[in-house]
Amino acid sequence: MTVHDPRTFLTSLLNAALAAADPARHLASYLPPRPKGRTVVVGAGKAAAAMAAAVEAAWDGPLSGLVICPYGHGVPTSHIEVVEAGHPVPDLAGFKAATRMLGLLEGLGEDDLVLALISGGGSSLMALPARGLTLDDKRVVNQSLLLSGAPIAEMNCVRKHLSAVKGGRLALAAWPAPIHALMVSDVPGDDPAVIASGPTVADPTTNHQALEIIRRYRVEVPFAIMQYLKRQSEETPKAGDERLSRSTYAIVTRPAEALLAAAEAARAAGVTPILLGDAIEGEAREVAKAMAGMALSAARLGMPTNPPCVLLSGGECTVTVKGRGKGGPNGEFALALALALQGRNNISAIACDTDGMDGASGAAGAIILPDSLERARAKSIDPRAILAQNDSSGFFGPLEDLVLTGPTRTNVNDFRAVFIPEAAK
Repeated sequence: MTVHDPRTFLTSLLNAALAAADPARHLASYLPPRPKGRTVVVGAGKAAAAMAAAVEAAWDGPLSGLVICPYGHGVPTSHIEVVEAGHPVPDLAGFKAATRMLGLLEGLGEDDLVLALISGGGSSLMALPARGLTLDDKRVVNQSLLLSGAPIAEMNCVRKHLSAVKGGRLALAAWPAPIHALMVSDVPGDDPAVIASGPTVADPTTNHQALEIIRRYRVEVPFAIMQYLKRQSEETPKAGDERLSRSTYAIVTRPAEALLAAAEAARAAGVTPILLGDAIEGEAREVAKAMAGMALSAARLGMPTNPPCVLLSGGECTVTVKGRGKGGPNGEFALALALALQGRNNISAIACDTDGMDGASGAAGAIILPDSLERARAKSIDPRAILAQNDSSGFFGPLEDLVLTGPTRTNVNDFRAVFIPEAAK
């Protein structure tokens, strides 16, 4: 079988990955038994509303609760309230919703059950500062972290230590009621302590580590934040804390499953998939250079396999923002990849965030084709100047090569596919 249209082929792989990442396909099998007492649902993240609807469809018994999702990510529900709030920078709506969420947990007992629906984005959405801090303090830190180039695990290390909800503190609020978290993973390694800053599990990190991250990445923070982190009495709960003994979790879907679904779609099209893993991290433009080298090796030498083949990978690239642009890491990866390939061997690629929002670009990501640079030159677009400004959407927008999915209501992090056609040999 021959792939005649790389754009259609690459889009089909993304669609297969998104379908596999839909929490509604998996959630029912992870629900715990109905309790003797009440069932209260709480949670936050880009998939939270879709998960709430799936719980309502599958749950046998009464329930109530509240979940928080980004603006535009809500879905209709009957018993679980869905509140939309700011992401990636916290806002007052998230602050008020997180305050109400904790209120729903007051007075619960051992015969009750708390279902926590957790997915990526929850860290910003549950915007309830720790005692002595303000929402503005958290907003400043969040903005600085997003521009720092720090990987998600290190950003969440800082965030959880400044929160009244994250880093295991949601489970403390539910105690003595059991809390069972259903998680959609968007982090390399699927670590529950990192997903949405781990609101229901023990936190292995410390205030000292959070301070070290702030200093290493030169994150600008208010004085109150530094003073708070220096107070050792304000630590997050650790393993062995009795109040976490009734906290359990299950990962409903994860990045690896999206990649496997895309691999199966590639095989169905007669293209050999090469799975590079779901935990690739680093500066987007540096990852792009490495990926370009692998693609050219496959095209020229048949290493690691002969074309037609496709390199599939996930994880989370980062961008240390130095310019004035708003393009996200997937767009930056795609632009850097186009520059590294220079149209050679008819290689094409797609890079998207599976939540449908690549940074502040308004797009999920972008597609590059062998003639991308040529078409840009015809429009007097300088790709290197645009890359220097971290403004990949300013490159792909005029070429009509942005991928616009809208909110997908799931989030299993980045999805990248680099296609090397048979004609490239």
